[in-house]
Amino acid sequence: MKIAIVGYGTAGQAAALFLARGGHVLEVFERSEALRPVGAGFLLQPTGLGVLAELGLDEAARASGARVERLHGVNARGRAVMDMRYADLAPGLYGLGMTRGALFALLHAACERVATIRTGSAIGAVSDDGRRLVDAGGDRHGPYDLVVVADGSHSSLRARVGDVVRDPLYPWGAMWCLLPADDWPHASELRQRYDGTRTMFGALPVGRRPGDGDRRWLTFYYSLPGDAVDAAALARMQREVEALWPELAERTRMLVEPTQLNRARYRDVVLRRPWRDRVVCIGDAAHGMSPQLGQGVNMALLDAQALADALVVHRDDVAAALPEYARRRARHVAIYQAFSRWLTPLFQSDHRALAPLRDACFGPLGRLPYVRGQMLAILAGTKRRWLS
Repeated sequence: MKIAIVGYGTAGQAAALFLARGGHVLEVFERSEALRPVGAGFLLQPTGLGVLAELGLDEAARASGARVERLHGVNARGRAVMDMRYADLAPGLYGLGMTRGALFALLHAACERVATIRTGSAIGAVSDDGRRLVDAGGDRHGPYDLVVVADGSHSSLRARVGDVVRDPLYPWGAMWCLLPADDWPHASELRQRYDGTRTMFGALPVGRRPGDGDRRWLTFYYSLPGDAVDAAALARMQREVEALWPELAERTRMLVEPTQLNRARYRDVVLRRPWRDRVVCIGDAAHGMSPQLGQGVNMALLDAQALADALVVHRDDVAAALPEYARRRARHVAIYQAFSRWLTPLFQSDHRALAPLRDACFGPLGRLPYVRGQMLAILAGTKRRWLS
């Protein structure tokens, strides 16, 4: 088939690689003039690492990333709110911190061999029959047998694909950046600090980025209202880090301009179905959510794999394959959307009364065997049923 992919983030790249295995002719449309990653770093869960293994890229990912074995978060009083180790779910299990640049470069090196990539091409519409794309300049592209929409949580095409049930912008966002990991004492842990529900910091080891040799990095993130990324927010953040996390403060002092921080905004996206006619949404375009559970990249990889698998099962019959893709992903996506929606106000909101409840309950509940197992499964991305 001739297939168009709109968006060249993780979802679009992974879809190109999986669909190329079916011998399809692929055209990728990316709105940016230059191909580059967006964001600082992320946590690849065992689910996402498994998808990279299917593509033969897991060893290269491990070589670039940093093994993460534990999530540890404390409040302003030093009380442990979160303390979870992957190995308590299954021996040898772990996450992998990676820079966005490392994963992008890894996928791009494989993609450019199997797809035509068109940069500076912002797609604004899909024709009524789902076979043609219209860019911002009015030029038409196609016809295509299948259009894959992978243009992120702020997708311009989502409404064309499925009935949108939810699409609000979260009032809270985050600032992200990379900081040197030299001598960082928590080399295999995602560390977080909380002060109520209005202040959250995180430091995640993410390994190397392309072109930096053996130098290692941390992804640092700071929660704040979505429209507050400015000089005042930078100064406030540095003061709060000094007070709450002195061992990290020497690194955040290196930041002198707001432009050194990436600004991120999030949506809570629910579609009644992620496809229509010959057009299908994957990744954040289909189910954008808060990053509280760290599942965005992993969900994108799983979507790309499931879409390609559905096409194989149905012998490239698009009319049968797209409902199959939706069925394969529906329960997993719904569970993580619900947990993300529930957890986000406990960590990023103006509901200050929730913080004492969170701080009092999460630690003790996390020590109960059944609850701990459920929490670990949610963290690892492996939870696919509500009660088991």
